[in-house]
Amino acid sequence: MASSDYAKELKIALLAVQRACLLTKRVFHEKAKGTTSKDDKSPVTIGDYGAQALINHAIRNNFPSDGIVGEEEANDLRNNKSLSSQIWELVQGAKLSDSATEGDLGGSLESEEDTLKAIDLGSSPGGDKGRVWALDPIDGTKGFLRGGQYAVCLALMVDGKVVVGVLGCPNLPVSDSAPLDSKIGEDASDEEGKGVLFSAVEGHGATSRPLGTGALQSPSSISMRTVRELKEATLCESVEAGHSSHGDVAAISSRLQITKPSVRMDSQAKYASIARGAGDIYLRLPVSASYQEKIWDHAAGDVIVKEAGGIVSDVRGDRLDFSVGRTLAKNKGVVAAPKAVHAAVVEVVKGVLEKK
Repeated sequence: MASSDYAKELKIALLAVQRACLLTKRVFHEKAKGTTSKDDKSPVTIGDYGAQALINHAIRNNFPSDGIVGEEEANDLRNNKSLSSQIWELVQGAKLSDSATEGDLGGSLESEEDTLKAIDLGSSPGGDKGRVWALDPIDGTKGFLRGGQYAVCLALMVDGKVVVGVLGCPNLPVSDSAPLDSKIGEDASDEEGKGVLFSAVEGHGATSRPLGTGALQSPSSISMRTVRELKEATLCESVEAGHSSHGDVAAISSRLQITKPSVRMDSQAKYASIARGAGDIYLRLPVSASYQEKIWDHAAGDVIVKEAGGIVSDVRGDRLDFSVGRTLAKNKGVVAAPKAVHAAVVEVVKGVLEKK
């Protein structure tokens, strides 16, 4: 890739997400899941804070003038020394085994206070000007806490358009040909044969590679599966009914004459799964008229699915607009599917939702 093709941005994003996954995997195993509550009542783990600190630090060292839209802030940690100390201990232990790649990320954070400052770098308002990274340090916190799927998600937006996306999915199978089943969102693990880094650069396709511990492993090109008949499609949706209407998804599935039960899993692992052809359709349907999706929950998945041959839109068929701030204020819900069938899926979605 030439420098204009975001080669450095992709490399740093991949390495930063891979290093953050070392931390989240440690927390996942040790179950040192100290939690605090955010205003929206979703759990925040020490893994969230630690992963955000590591990734923000890498971005600031390599691209000091770039903005970062991050999910977490360190205010609560400054009043909770016990939690702050746990995060600092985890951050110190999260190092890539290859010293050169560790050096590419800017090395280690130097103190507990530096860690808190790094967390707070994610305060950009977003928007349609300049370079802004969107970060979800652990997408699918509830899945993470109960042993399901989760993802470390990072994307670069330039003038409000997503141009680079990386997803670290420690509990997904490495094999792109591994089929989805109903248990993939439940008793997940990061045992041997699990752990994937997905990535895409606008105009250059999408790839997967095994999640490693040092230098990046070799990538494989991925693409969405050809769906000849919608009734044969595999449909993915959120585990949490508070995130997407299960009843509406069931009605849409019935109208599409899909016979297989939908696969429920947490996080942007759903985007990754359909991009590699393990699933076909991802629906996230509004449960509240006032709720606005956060850009960090969709930016990386959006570009990875598009580069794998899919279309990502809202329930009206409009493309997701990442240029209006920290939320997708102009969109409602998400419909992701292969290009050839996306329009047909959207029409059925519209038909079900309009009857409500």
